[in-house]
Amino acid sequence: MMQIREGGLDEPEVVALLRLHMEGMLANSPKDSCHFLDLSGLRAPEVTFWSVWDGDALLGMGALKQIEPDHGEIKSMRTAPDQLRGGVGAALVSHILKVARERAYRRLSLETGSGPSFEAAHALYRKFGFTECAPFGEYKEDPFSRFMTRVV
Repeated sequence: MMQIREGGLDEPEVVALLRLHMEGMLANSPKDSCHFLDLSGLRAPEVTFWSVWDGDALLGMGALKQIEPDHGEIKSMRTAPDQLRGGVGAALVSHILKVARERAYRRLSLETGSGPSFEAAHALYRKFGFTECAPFGEYKEDPFSRFMTRVV
């Protein structure tokens, strides 16, 4: 049974998945084009972090960062490798959208990679109504980044 829990950054499984996430980003994009949050960034007051579990098994993680009073950003979405295509990412996006609505955000955006290894993520976000957009917040145009957004 999939359970989304707020927090979990002190769990060794979460730290390992976050490390895998960072390594994956750095393997597919130049360092200056990687915008992932490390543990300290995920603990920032404007960030809410969730981990997804089935009993003691970590299935995935994701976060929501407030970038303006009415604008949130999805951060650090990652599914455990043995759980890919099992609905974890969709459950997290649904949960984040619900929280964004509860917070009265008008817009939810994200930055992700642009290469072939990111196609599954692009498809997931399109499924939830995200469309490509210009860089937002402090981001700059970058050929290794794809920016997406939707009205909440």
